Amino acid sequence: MKVMAQMAMVMNLDKCIGCHTCSVTCKQAWTNRAGTEYVWFNNVETRPGQGYPRTYEDQERWRGGWRLDRRGRLRLRDGGRFAKLARIFANPKMPSIDDYYEPWTYDYENLISAPLGDDMPVAPPRSLISGEPMKVSWSAAWDDDLGGSPEIVPGDPVLQQVSEKVRLELEQTFMFYLPRICEHCLNPSCVASCPSGAMYKRSEDGIVLVDQDRCRGWRMCVSGCPYKKVYFNHKTGKAEKCTMCYPRIEVGLPTVCSETCVGRLRYLGLVLYDVDRVLEVASVPEDKDLYEAQRGILLDPTDPAVVAGARAEGISDEWIEAAQRSPVYHLIQTYHVALPLHPEFRTVPMVWYIPPLSPVVDAVSRDGHDGEDAGNLFGAIEALRIPVEYLAGLFTAGDTAVIDGVLRRLAAMRSYMRDINLGRQTRPDIPAAVGMTEEQMYEMYRLLALAKYEERYVIPTAYSSEGPSPEEPGCALSFDGGPGMYESGPFGEASGGPIPVAVETFHALQHRQTTEGMGANAGNPSRINLLNWDGRGVPPGIFPQGRS
Repeated sequence: MKVMAQMAMVMNLDKCIGCHTCSVTCKQAWTNRAGTEYVWFNNVETRPGQGYPRTYEDQERWRGGWRLDRRGRLRLRDGGRFAKLARIFANPKMPSIDDYYEPWTYDYENLISAPLGDDMPVAPPRSLISGEPMKVSWSAAWDDDLGGSPEIVPGDPVLQQVSEKVRLELEQTFMFYLPRICEHCLNPSCVASCPSGAMYKRSEDGIVLVDQDRCRGWRMCVSGCPYKKVYFNHKTGKAEKCTMCYPRIEVGLPTVCSETCVGRLRYLGLVLYDVDRVLEVASVPEDKDLYEAQRGILLDPTDPAVVAGARAEGISDEWIEAAQRSPVYHLIQTYHVALPLHPEFRTVPMVWYIPPLSPVVDAVSRDGHDGEDAGNLFGAIEALRIPVEYLAGLFTAGDTAVIDGVLRRLAAMRSYMRDINLGRQTRPDIPAAVGMTEEQMYEMYRLLALAKYEERYVIPTAYSSEGPSPEEPGCALSFDGGPGMYESGPFGEASGGPIPVAVETFHALQHRQTTEGMGANAGNPSRINLLNWDGRGVPPGIFPQGRS
């Protein structure tokens, strides 16, 4: 057993309202640059729908992820070294700009400078690539409920794999939102697909990154990723992807998408796993067994043998203690309510999801019954096979029994806590019906509904903020055209001076967000940013002085 640490995320889909705040703040921080107009490291998809890029889950078409050959060995679906060498200068298995969308702006000049006339002038869309007028027909959020469901839904790859009954009646049954970032997999096919070795997985926390100096723009990583979360910057000729905001993670701050999430649906934490078993887990013959195999690779951080193994690999006590308090570990292993996205891709993803229960509750209440009574909810989950089949296609490779068990635990939690909130006697039979104790059910409720900031984000620091600041290091984010933000940084007035983003920058940000006073350089800010102003103090000039 070789113990390694992995930073992981869980998203509670019951709490996602589809506001896209996470997507917008991520784009403002990382991809608000030339060449990345179409790039969304974080996007929110409406399900059922085709996703972004279109039909990215159809691996028969895009050939991402891993497969087992006839001898049961793990192989890249997109082909090995010789297959890649044969088409290294022409890679057809890659989404085109139309599968993402052609980015556009609006001709505001026409709006403000049009001559006087009888008709109201408009600002027609123009392509950000060619500058020519264009018709907007697709975008990163085109699957949303205003996007034309009867036209889009039949192209959903997950929907095409389930029964005809689901396909015909799904539109009337339920809809939910699915936020997506890079999965930072334990067995990343993008890393294995890169001919130049530019893609790599950090050994200290498992975050998958791109070395901009080594990247040669072959784009095999784009083809190899089954989630299509690696993008090509046509200005720099380099690949880019979600970095899990690693400069923030290193100083104990959550990712930008987590920090700004309106529904507080994201949880960040450390998990320990046995790296020697990754190949074994990814090579499980049956797709439906992959979920349990993936759970089995995660180690109990309170086990003395695991603690000793972690220390032997150089993992500090601070990190071990963070793994023991990790909300991600508890949601996956203790409460058994978090599931991986498309485990059948065999990349062993590390962004997990709690499936939505609301459609079941709404369906019961619509018929005039008590939508949160345990008996009614359990019966509804058993009867409503339509959403269970679809959810199983997303999270358990088609195994509906696992989805059924997760929904039953969530339904039991609602029924059990309602008795407490109404001052009635609790019913121990409710948690017992789903294999949990009353204490476990209450703790799960606290984590899912009431958890505070420090309980949702348990992130060990990589650097000490004490003592004198070291010499300014080089930063991989400050390459030409990169998100280095050479003026004031992407996170407001306290996120550094006119220098590229570095770890000291995020120490200042942590100080601003965790203290009563203002940030390090807020007394002389380089830019006032109302979007990131936390109300702790008033920078000079933020409010105009009235006349006396």
